[in-house]
Amino acid sequence: MAKEPKLAVIPLGGLGEIGKNITAVRFGENIVLIDCGLMFPEEEMLGIDIVIPDITYLLEHKEEVLGILLTHGHEDHIGALPYVLRQINVPVYGSKLALGLVQGKLKEHNLLDQVKLQTVKPRDTFQIGPFKVEFIRVSHSIPDAMAIAIHTPVGTLLHTGDFKIDQTPIDGEVIDLPRFAALGEKGVLVMMSDSTNVERPGYTMSERVVGNSFDETFRQAQERIIIATFASNVHRLQQAISIAYEYDRHVAVVGRSMANVVQVASELGYLHIPEGTLIDLDEAARLPKNKIVLLTTGSQGEPMSALTRIAMNDHRQVDIIPGDTVIISATPIPGNEKLVTRIIDQLFKLGAKVIYEAVSGIHVSGHPSQEELKLMLNLIRPKFFIPVHGEYRMLKKHAELAREIGIPAENIFIGENGQVFEFTRRYGRMAGRVTSGKVLVDGLGVGDVGNIVLRDRKQLSQDGILIVVVTMDKQKNQVLAGPDIVSRGFVYVRESEILMEEAKNKVKVALDKCCTRGISEWAAIKSQVRDDLGKFLYEKTRRRPMILPIIMEV
Repeated sequence: MAKEPKLAVIPLGGLGEIGKNITAVRFGENIVLIDCGLMFPEEEMLGIDIVIPDITYLLEHKEEVLGILLTHGHEDHIGALPYVLRQINVPVYGSKLALGLVQGKLKEHNLLDQVKLQTVKPRDTFQIGPFKVEFIRVSHSIPDAMAIAIHTPVGTLLHTGDFKIDQTPIDGEVIDLPRFAALGEKGVLVMMSDSTNVERPGYTMSERVVGNSFDETFRQAQERIIIATFASNVHRLQQAISIAYEYDRHVAVVGRSMANVVQVASELGYLHIPEGTLIDLDEAARLPKNKIVLLTTGSQGEPMSALTRIAMNDHRQVDIIPGDTVIISATPIPGNEKLVTRIIDQLFKLGAKVIYEAVSGIHVSGHPSQEELKLMLNLIRPKFFIPVHGEYRMLKKHAELAREIGIPAENIFIGENGQVFEFTRRYGRMAGRVTSGKVLVDGLGVGDVGNIVLRDRKQLSQDGILIVVVTMDKQKNQVLAGPDIVSRGFVYVRESEILMEEAKNKVKVALDKCCTRGISEWAAIKSQVRDDLGKFLYEKTRRRPMILPIIMEV
């Protein structure tokens, strides 16, 4: 009997976390990828710039990967492309804006000429191997976001991407509910849906609400207005620019990523900037304060962002002037709350009036709340359901919603990254795991910093380092000079001379021990020094600095 064909869905990122979204869809010997994103480092990832998905599984099946489909142009969906395309060069399909932002990234990595980028529009369908791929318009906090339906010989997989149901979007491009309804009518085998806001009851407000709040703030502001938001939220930028124009104010852009998005979005026709409205920072400095709006990055309190530098008086061109109105038009991503409140406090101290989400309608989310998630589930009525794009509790909560609208519990799968979900026309199951995880990018190094290096960095940051330098004669196995001790981040040497003298004596005793026992291996001597000195310092200070013995040979 012929084996029943199977569709495998393998999330390699985006489950149990917010970010680094990437899912492999496999049928037979063919794979397409949905998204290819990055994640920003957690607090304990000291010195790490970004986190990208582990694509070991894809490299093992390199020949089978046919293409990458992008739902939209946010970093957590496109950010890892330069790193992945360098190893697996396949065509990338996405909207004009998403590919415009991807081009900038590929240019930085010198990959632009080597990669095939294919622009798609909502309701476009095309064939990639055995997959018939269809893009469907949704609303989100970036223009041209799309859901992706992949029609396969065993049934249809629908990935909603990030979406919300905005009945009055800024660009008038409403989510294509009729198409979702038609898909649901025809029958969807598996649906994967966005879980980010599943903990919020009701509906997510329309982006237009923010425009009304902006309008009110502009009316009341006496002096300069500074708006911090996500650079990629082009609709938000559009509202700020349009309202600035109405109030006869000029707009200047602060921050590299903001300048980049404004340039790409206006070139591609997503941002309409009235002539003469956009000026550069130098020109803004010469105009009256009540004629200026600054658009800036840093709504998450990122240490190197424009708003943080402005708040800390560290920006070359912009200082806070008492009377400035600062609008922080974003919600802190979980984990960033402390950074954001510190910036808000600092701005208040400098005499600014700060308007932030907690007290105003200055930000709305780009993700669906519970009622929208239920509506999507009801429209599609999938046979099987996989909640994605959320931390574990969110996936769990989304699964509960699916049960409430009548999807049987055994047809709902909550998984982790690397889990293989296997489907035929009749059944779905979890079928093993593949390699998945985090690859850390630090400067130009990709994946060369792992847990051991991070552990060392943590130890250095908490207890500091002691370097013990000794000069020895290898032949006679005796100490000629030293030991000398150099300390960094452990104690202030000038105030701890007694401790340092005692430490030197401990090292001498350890070296004598080695000489009398006839231990001449450098590694064994270093180990003895490390152990004895470590024990002594812990007894004296209850700290465990990193100890690096260095033996100079004569």
